[in-house]
Amino acid sequence: MLSDADQIRNLLYRYAELIDDGDFDGAGELFADAEVDWGGEVTRGSAAVVARFEATTRRYDDGTPRTVHIVANPILEVDGASATARSRFVVVQPVGEGSLAPIIFGRYHDRFVRIDGTWQFASRRYLVNQLGDLSHHLPETLVAMLRRAD
Repeated sequence: MLSDADQIRNLLYRYAELIDDGDFDGAGELFADAEVDWGGEVTRGSAAVVARFEATTRRYDDGTPRTVHIVANPILEVDGASATARSRFVVVQPVGEGSLAPIIFGRYHDRFVRIDGTWQFASRRYLVNQLGDLSHHLPETLVAMLRRAD
């Protein structure tokens, strides 16, 4: 049986796996009852999260965004049936002829609740620290907005 901390870490890593697989429906389900702050725009629930991913993340012929999301350094605080996590993320993607590069990095601030013995996201806040070449990942209008906020 996994500890509470391990179960929460698995949620963080499962999110990255689903996004990289292009499974936006699966990623959205992780936020079924959660509020997500995308850096000023707030959505609630899986349908809104899926719609956001569909509208903002480029997928290629193989159905994936051709990314690797790396979630690192999670700091977890568990208090009974609630918990918080602060973690770092780096997204790596091909950006040219055979070159891989980090295209964005930042932090996740998450809250979790345990319902019927299962940990779930209650909220997520995206905090972007640095932007690289996002031209193969996000629409130009979103990239421009992120650069203005940077």
